[in-house]
Amino acid sequence: MKYETVIGLEVHAQLKTKTKIFCSCSTEFGRQANENTCPICLGMPGVLPVLNKQAVEFAVRACLATHCEINPHNQFDRKNYFYPDLAKGYQTSQFALPIGKNGHVNIEVNGNKKRIRILRIHMEEDAGKLIHGENLGIPGKSYVDFNRTGTPLTEIVTEPDLRSPEEAREYLTQLKAILEYSEVSDCNMEEGSLRCDANVSLRPVGQEELGTRTELKNLNSFRFVQKAIEYEVDRQSRILDQGDRVIQETRLYDSDKGVTLPMRSKEEAHDYRYFPEPDLVPVAIDSEWVERARKNLPELPEQKRQRFVKEYEIPEYDAGVLTASRALANYYEDSLALFSQPKIVSNWVMGELLRELKNDDRGIENCPVSPTALTDLLKLIDKGSISGKMAKEVFEEMYRTGKPAEDIVKEKGLAQISDSSSIAKLVEDILEANPQQLQDYRSGKDKLFGYFVGQVMKASKGQANPALVNQLLKDKLKQN
Repeated sequence: MKYETVIGLEVHAQLKTKTKIFCSCSTEFGRQANENTCPICLGMPGVLPVLNKQAVEFAVRACLATHCEINPHNQFDRKNYFYPDLAKGYQTSQFALPIGKNGHVNIEVNGNKKRIRILRIHMEEDAGKLIHGENLGIPGKSYVDFNRTGTPLTEIVTEPDLRSPEEAREYLTQLKAILEYSEVSDCNMEEGSLRCDANVSLRPVGQEELGTRTELKNLNSFRFVQKAIEYEVDRQSRILDQGDRVIQETRLYDSDKGVTLPMRSKEEAHDYRYFPEPDLVPVAIDSEWVERARKNLPELPEQKRQRFVKEYEIPEYDAGVLTASRALANYYEDSLALFSQPKIVSNWVMGELLRELKNDDRGIENCPVSPTALTDLLKLIDKGSISGKMAKEVFEEMYRTGKPAEDIVKEKGLAQISDSSSIAKLVEDILEANPQQLQDYRSGKDKLFGYFVGQVMKASKGQANPALVNQLLKDKLKQN
């Protein structure tokens, strides 16, 4: 390794307010273009913004959930730049006095635990959205939808503590879970509620000074973040190997081609000519407000993981998977309330359930198998009505059709045979039909026991109770 990768991330999370940050326009997604607008969010002359208190409360909660210090006095600033979807010609943001600072998020990659420091969290308004004519069949023209303008955001900025694309992806995974658990953002990346910019640079191994960074802009999936950083590391490595300099710039990721492309030269803070927003008073957040928000924080992912390990006695790995999202953790606990065998439920949720959801590209929120339906299936296994192997077949049918487990078992005739006399007859028939194998077993070839079990299961079409087959076969062979 010639070079060390250095990554810092800037995550924009849309806050779950019903209205925008400085006006009463709706933040509802999917409305007709420019329907959710008013003179304030369109920046008309003479209008005055009014700060949304709920947005501040959500920002405070985000700070607490990421262990940030909250500034008792913070203020809004004007960030001046021109872009077609920025109606006012400036963005109302926070610069000198952000709402939070000096936080952290803990991650684990390949068994290595690491703390990623958060430099700052600040509030700001979102810009609009450009819609290019090529996507509408009208090439050569672009349109602006201002519905998103003024939507409240928190920008969460890390220190340059990440050292690989995998660490970046894991950090985003953990941060998304924290924001969802704390109920400040729905983190819907498809709707733009969570977006990420990555600052990537390389430096020779052992060097303390940071290399020249490039900014990868508006990455809207964790997979694209990882792929874009991987490409950028490779691109910068090739440049440095040739003895050339990396240019500081903003680049976009083309997911179809798997490459990053130059967008514009990278601006510095002084390029934005920040100055305090004259139309908004500074925000004062007293200790009572902070403590009230702290008490109202829900259980966060790290706390829930620790509780799952202690209370349900499941492995740390299981707890990590099951708490990856609040909805999945709720599904698991709802299932446990109906079938109190934590490890068995964990295995089924992590195995069959998550595999089907992944194949279907569904979230747990849209799972067709409810906790009640899953635990009804597990109860059939527990009673010996069906085997574990049969249960997997039944589950697949449940997932596809939504039918209850018991109905599927009856329709397909999958009920497990647990009648001792019926299985004993099958055992006798198999031993009689395989005299040579029986003789070899008596001669000391103990491995043939598995062969006999397999033949009995085959004869019963997989419906014989495996435990009973094993026991009756052992008894019969001892008699012989």
